[in-house]
Amino acid sequence: MTREEKFMEEAIQLSHNGMENNEGGPFGCIIVKGDEIVGRGNNKVSSTNDPTAHAEVTAIRDACKNLGSFQLDDCEIYSSCEPCPMCLGAIYWARPKRVYYANNRKDAADIGFDDSMIYDEMTVAIENRKIPIIPIGREGALKVFEAWKNKTDKTEY
Repeated sequence: MTREEKFMEEAIQLSHNGMENNEGGPFGCIIVKGDEIVGRGNNKVSSTNDPTAHAEVTAIRDACKNLGSFQLDDCEIYSSCEPCPMCLGAIYWARPKRVYYANNRKDAADIGFDDSMIYDEMTVAIENRKIPIIPIGREGALKVFEAWKNKTDKTEY
């Protein structure tokens, strides 16, 4: 068994344990730096009433806490399933060096976790999306952005 397969087995085991414990859907994720697991997560959406508590997001939160960083430099993500659009966004913000996954999005759709509507919505013009997304208050918000642009003691990311 390769190093990568060993780590994927750990992510798959987390997906199984979380499902068996009724914490959420059958999804697990680990984050590895070097040869050490620095973050673990499984889906906890239904047990925490948090729609953002997907396996990848919970693992990213755990790893960042453990590493004392908001970036996953030189880390690898092992997910039991191809990341959904939300998790993919979180992964790009965290900037790991690579992502491995086991099940794909079709496998997830086949058991009732179909993200195709979200993928489709991302390509629709904002004014035509299923959930109305309405701009308001830009003038005041731009002032805060300008303050950020001029802030000299900010942490860039």
